[in-house]
Amino acid sequence: MRRLAEEAAARFADAPAEEVLRWAGETFGSGFCVTSSFEDAVTAHLAARAVPGVDVVFLDTGYHFEETIGTRDAVAELYDVNVVNVLPRLTVAEQDAEHGPKLHDRAPDRCCALRKVEPLEGTLAGYEAWATGLHRYDSPLRADTPVVEWDAKRDMVKVNPVVAWTPEQVHAYIEEHGVLVNPLLDDGYPSIGCAPCTRRVAPGEDIRAGRWSGTGKTECGLHV
Repeated sequence: MRRLAEEAAARFADAPAEEVLRWAGETFGSGFCVTSSFEDAVTAHLAARAVPGVDVVFLDTGYHFEETIGTRDAVAELYDVNVVNVLPRLTVAEQDAEHGPKLHDRAPDRCCALRKVEPLEGTLAGYEAWATGLHRYDSPLRADTPVVEWDAKRDMVKVNPVVAWTPEQVHAYIEEHGVLVNPLLDDGYPSIGCAPCTRRVAPGEDIRAGRWSGTGKTECGLHV
């Protein structure tokens, strides 16, 4: 599998996103899934065209904006994909009782681990390959992310079909195909996570400046 990922990385380095997704669907069948935060539905839309009926995994942390949940529900209704809603082991109330209220303020890494990382680990254990909507422009840590890679942490193939796209390419695809987008993108939120840990971004700020603002935290842990 590692060799397969390395060969695919070279083969698809400059390939169209749909071609990459189609290869993953044909190669792994039901062992392939797509993940989405529903910041927009670009990856889900591409997957619906390339791998109709594919599982699209959404981590329902219990802290999402209503707009994010609405985008998820619209995708499930309108696109030819199977949205898989993944819940953490603990509800928000149970987590508050066990770890104290507002863990996201006191220990954001721990909160992300409980509500995102652990649920994803359990879900991905049922697949051989997964796709993301990562972009190299998201952050310096993602600048060298390949289109296909070996996910050594999970012993599976990781596919990043739109990683090389620029913001202009993303916007153009959305406009051309009428892709669903989270309404918050037009309300000052260029990067959308859980509501307690996401704020509007001021003009001139980095697009991820609104995530975990003031904590020094830049990643939830899913991709590092």
